[in-house]
Parts: sequence; C-alpha cells; structure tokens
Amino acid sequence: MKQMKKRWRMLVPTVLMLALACSTTVLAAEEEMEYVPDLHATFWALVPAIVAIGLALITKEVYSSLFVGILMGALLYSGFQFERTITHIFSDGIIGVLSDSYNVGILVFLVILGAMVGLMNKAGGSAAFGQFAASKIKNRVGAQLATVLLGVLIFIDDYFNCLTVGSVMRPVTDKFKVSRSKLAYLIDATAAPVCIIAPISSWAAAVTGFVEGEDGFSIFIRAIPYNFYAILTIVMMVGMVLMKTEFGKMKEHEKNAARKGDLFTTEGRPYENVKEEKVSAKGGVVDLLIPIAALIVCCVIGMIYTGGFFEGAGFVEAFSNSDASLGLTLGSFFGLVITIVLYQIRRVLSFKECMDCIPEGFRAMVPAILILTFAWTLKAMTDSLGADLYVAGLVESSAGAFMNFLPAIIFVVGCFLAFATGTSWGTFGILIPIVVAVFQNGDPQMMIMSISACMAGAVCGDHCSPISDTTIMASAGAQCEHVNHVTTQLPYAVLAAVVSFATYIVAGFVKSAWIALPVGIVLMAAVLFALRSINGTIED
Repeated sequence: MKQMKKRWRMLVPTVLMLALACSTTVLAAEEEMEYVPDLHATFWALVPAIVAIGLALITKEVYSSLFVGILMGALLYSGFQFERTITHIFSDGIIGVLSDSYNVGILVFLVILGAMVGLMNKAGGSAAFGQFAASKIKNRVGAQLATVLLGVLIFIDDYFNCLTVGSVMRPVTDKFKVSRSKLAYLIDATAAPVCIIAPISSWAAAVTGFVEGEDGFSIFIRAIPYNFYAILTIVMMVGMVLMKTEFGKMKEHEKNAARKGDLFTTEGRPYENVKEEKVSAKGGVVDLLIPIAALIVCCVIGMIYTGGFFEGAGFVEAFSNSDASLGLTLGSFFGLVITIVLYQIRRVLSFKECMDCIPEGFRAMVPAILILTFAWTLKAMTDSLGADLYVAGLVESSAGAFMNFLPAIIFVVGCFLAFATGTSWGTFGILIPIVVAVFQNGDPQMMIMSISACMAGAVCGDHCSPISDTTIMASAGAQCEHVNHVTTQLPYAVLAAVVSFATYIVAGFVKSAWIALPVGIVLMAAVLFALRSINGTIED
C-alpha cells in the first residue's frame, strides 16, 4: 500500500508537468501561428524587393544585394527582433523555399537542362548547327533574326529556351559581332513573351491553374490577342533588328561590338576568357535537333501525364490541370535518357563522356541556382509581409471608378508587382483570382482583357527585374554579365510597356483586340521610325 501511494505521488507531479509542457507548447505554437507583423499588407511589404533591386543596379553585385533585401524583409517581419529575424531568414526563407517540392522540381529541371546543353555541346551538335547557320547567314541582321526564329520555335519553356538558344546561337552572333547584351535581350524577348502566347507551354499550364471556376485553357486562348506586351515586344525586337538601330546603353554595346569587336563593353565580363571545350568531330546537326525535339515531346507528355491524360482526361483538360514542375522534370529526364542513347548509337560520345557532362551541367547552373534560391527567399519575405493583400486592395479599389481604364491599371500593377518580386507566376497567382472574382458574373469580355493584362504586366515586370528567374537564365544562356543585361534591356522593356499601356487604354473603350492591336502595332512602328531618325543605325 505504501508503495502504491509512493508511485501515485511520483506519477501525479509527472502528469502535471507533462500537461503544463504540452499546454505551453500549444500556446507557443498558436502564438506563432497567429503572429502578424505590424507592417502587414502595407507598402512596406514591397520595400525589401525594392531595396534588393536598387542595390543590384547600384553595386552591380547580385548575391549580396538579394541577401540584403532578404535581411530587410526579415527585420520588418520580426519587428527588428534578432532571434525571429534569423529564424525567418533560414527556417521560413531559404530552407522553406528549398523544401517546396515545386521549387525543387524546377531546380532538378534546370540541372537536367544544364546537363543536356553540355551533352549537345560536347557531342558537337551545337557547333555543327552553328557552322550550318553561319554558312547560311551573311550578316549581323541574319544572325539576330536566326536567334529570334530559334527562340520562337522553342516555345515549351522559357528556361529551356534561354539555355538552348544561348548555347546554339552564341558562336554565330559572336562571329558577326553581335554584343552579348544584345544576344541576352533577343533570348529574353523570345522566352517569356513567346511562352505566354503559346497554348502548349509550361506558362499556359501555370496560368490556367489560377483561373478557378472557369475553363482556364479556353480563357488563355481567348486572351492571346489581348496580350499586347508580348506581341509588341516581338514586333519591336524584329523591327529594331531590320532597321539596324539601337538606343540607350544597348547602342553603346552594339557599336563597340560592331566597330571594335568588343562583345562586352564594360569591365564586368566574366565570360570573356571562357575556353570552349573540345567537341566530338563526329557530331552533326542531327545531334542537336533530335535531343531538342525529344525534350519538347517528352515535356509535353510529362505535363499531360501529371494532368491525368492517361487516366481518361482529355488533352486540353490534362494540360490545364498539369503540374508544370513535375511534368517538366519527368520530360527532361526522359529527354536526357534519349539523348544519351542517341549518342551511344551514333558513337559520337562514350558513355563515360556522357556521364561527365552531368556534373559539368550541374556546375554550370550553380550561379543561376543560387540567384534563384535567393530570389525565391526574397519573395517569401514579401509574402510574409502581405504583399499580395496590399496589391489586391489596390486592384479592387480601382475596379469601380475606372472601369474602362482597368485593363491598363491592372497591366501597370502587374508590371510593378512582378518587378518587385521577380516572379511572373507569383504575379499570376495574386492578380488573376482577383480579376476572375470581380468580373466572373459581370462582364466576360472585360475579364478576358484584364486576365491578359495580368499576364502581360507580369511578363513586362519579369523583363525589367534583375531578380527575375527568366532574366537570370537569359544572362546565363548568353554568357553575359547579369547587370549588363538588365541595364541594356530595361529601356527596351519600358518602351514596349508604354506602348502596351496606351493600347490597353484603347482596348478598354473599344473592347476589341482586332481594333486595339493594330493601333498598338502602328504606334510601335511610329516610335521605332522616330528612334531611327534620332539615333541613326549601328553601321552609320
């Protein structure tokens, strides 16, 4: 009996201590879950991204600028508390974004693309295509137009576009003295702008996923003629190539390349002394075309597989419901396997050489992966500060009073948001559900125009932002110093944005793409002729 009482005396305090510990843990967890920073959903939510972008443009150094922006976001979130700042940066930020399966899928896709590009280069496929293209191309205009054409043909994904077009066309544009900054612009202008108007692309799948309660794929198709920024960017790019004119800092880069053979112009030229690896003498054009075709086909199959196509869903439905990250990862993996098998059959590379290209491709992508990780972390900081709610409030407050101007307003908001956060897809996720909610039961035509304005603004801001993944990949593909690409492209993107803004104002009143789009094209042509008369041509 005494032993029983002794046990109860020991057990009761233990149970009480456990209960107290559990309640404390629960309360702490609830407190953490309920924590909302004082600056939540205010303009301060965008300040970290603005700081990072400003520092990158001023210091010409991307890594430290991004980290300072991340630190600023964490300080604003924590109220300048040391412990919460550090845990927010690493636990909620860097580790959090790298724990996200979607982000990891994109990184795996990127690594496989790097390996495939390395394989195509090592096998001599890229060099063979470059020699073939060089034999057909006679001048700088032809080299630039060929770059544009290849960029348009590779419409499945912007990352794949940037890396492939860069590796294939870089020797050709170097031969005809096209600056690396101009090559980076041509790559960037045929990546996101082409993907956002291509029905079968990773971007189309992403956009349709945000249109809840509607036929997302059908809306995407109907929105294509209203995507003025994407269309006018392509018009502008081709027009400037044919007119042989440039403006802003790009003009200096192009003149130095054309007249002095200096492809870099500035002191920042990290790729100037990169030695080209020895390639297989057995490689041919087929060793480039088959891997690219295999990658495109496999990526499409991978995307519709994740959307349930092989479980009975229709092609359009499967593509609309696809998981772009997983689909592209699966597709790129099988594309890589097909490429290795092809090279073994053709005996252009040994199996060991193929395997050596995989870590080489990984190493080539490390700078891009690091910048992407920091950019995602910066977005996590702005998300935790309620940037999406702040922007949503701006859009909803303007929905009533400025109805005819709303597409133009949404375009500007999309530009600013994508520029500040460095993500087009994140901008889609914030703005498109708001637009659908506002117009779903009211004006379907205005909903189509506004959704297209969301997409166009996101691509525009993506072009302008130094922390954008597509901008980063375009720099990597062209082997151009990143800040050089940003500063030379920015005036071009701003010009296309201004003309697009005017076109959206016209569209808001006439509510017809077949009237507004020709007006925008004519306006863009007039601006280009005016620029040529002011700046002359590169050859003058």
